[in-house]
Amino acid sequence: MTAAPSSAARLAAHTPASRDRYVDLLRVVALGTVIAGHWLMAVPEPGSDRITNVLAVVPVLQPLTWLLQVMPLFFLVGGFAHATALASIRRRGGGYADFVRSRIVRLLRPTAAFLGVWLVLALGAGLAGHDQGLVRVALRTVVQPLWFVGVYLALIALAPLMLRLHRRFGGWVPVTLLAAAGVVDLLRFSGYADIAVLNLLLVWLAVHQLGYFYAEGSLQRWGALLAGGGLTALLVLTTVGPYPVSMVGVPGDRLSNMSPPTMALAAHALWLTGLAMLLRRPAHRLLARTRVWTAVVAANNLAMTAFLWHLSAAFVLLTAFRSGIGGPPGTATWWLTRPLWLGAAATVTAVFVTLFRRFDTVRATAIVPGASAPRAAVGGVLCTAGMLGVSAIGFGGLTEGRTALVGGVPMTAPVALGLLAAGAVLLLLAFDGEQSRS
Repeated sequence: MTAAPSSAARLAAHTPASRDRYVDLLRVVALGTVIAGHWLMAVPEPGSDRITNVLAVVPVLQPLTWLLQVMPLFFLVGGFAHATALASIRRRGGGYADFVRSRIVRLLRPTAAFLGVWLVLALGAGLAGHDQGLVRVALRTVVQPLWFVGVYLALIALAPLMLRLHRRFGGWVPVTLLAAAGVVDLLRFSGYADIAVLNLLLVWLAVHQLGYFYAEGSLQRWGALLAGGGLTALLVLTTVGPYPVSMVGVPGDRLSNMSPPTMALAAHALWLTGLAMLLRRPAHRLLARTRVWTAVVAANNLAMTAFLWHLSAAFVLLTAFRSGIGGPPGTATWWLTRPLWLGAAATVTAVFVTLFRRFDTVRATAIVPGASAPRAAVGGVLCTAGMLGVSAIGFGGLTEGRTALVGGVPMTAPVALGLLAAGAVLLLLAFDGEQSRS
């Protein structure tokens, strides 16, 4: 960890008794699993500059994604955090714009630093004629995880509305969202492939909605039912049904459960949520230990920065070791050298975290009376579109005007970055230029 131990210890010592420490642990565990999973999955293709997925090379590993695909936990924790933040802002007299600004700024500031660095690298490589081979793969790949940030921005903009729906209709909201996702899948398999993008919002909104139940204390009672029902549905959908076993995209598969999400991934999210609830009580006993809780606090302070830069670290190593470490994936030597590979990737990531973690520190913002909710809403939408565009297009071939479809709309990297910047400006204009106070 590169966080100052004294700072983490100080924060841990002043943790309110009312804080649900398990939420912080879930965030850290999910983050660590995603990062380690990306490091393990990325393997170079022999004799080329291309990168493939170890799950395609060693298909027997695909069932492990039923445990290691933990992205649903981020959205579950997000629902909990947003319900808590909304309650706090409303107690202080704030409104929609205050909530959207406080949550989105936390994501945009470190992300802007990350994008700024890679934009300079992409332009430099393109102008120098070096944006080919592994460099081009890196320029395209390092920004792909930003799809998560883009979807999360959309959930922030929708959170107050979805919380109102939760309070009025309760469990019918996630049930309706999942039913709609099922209809989307049916249409997708009937030849209307373009409609599948709707599940990017429907499935993750449903998982996010479960976080509201967690925040009010009712989800904890349904752990066994969610785990058992979700796992049973997942087994049926991936054996009798048309869905692949892997819960992440695998090169060569005709269908990805992840991009965009399918009903199989929704069932996986339910099973994983149930498992998390079943593990909550023993985890709380563990988190009562000072050293454990201090470590969780320190890791949370670095979470966003590590997430943004972990693939950059992997490409630094792939550049240094073009053929990888340990020989062909799946061999005994490859497995024995995985701790070395993970340790090296973690070390390089720690360097990036040390350099850029200052951008992940955001001061608390004061409530600003009369802030414009419409401007904040439009700003959130533009930020979402821009972030999803950047993740889909990447910076490879930036100077050539490469395009990608984002929600059915063709978009270039400059347009995506422009939308992102315009959204950030609108968020500032929502407060009529007033400065945030700590």
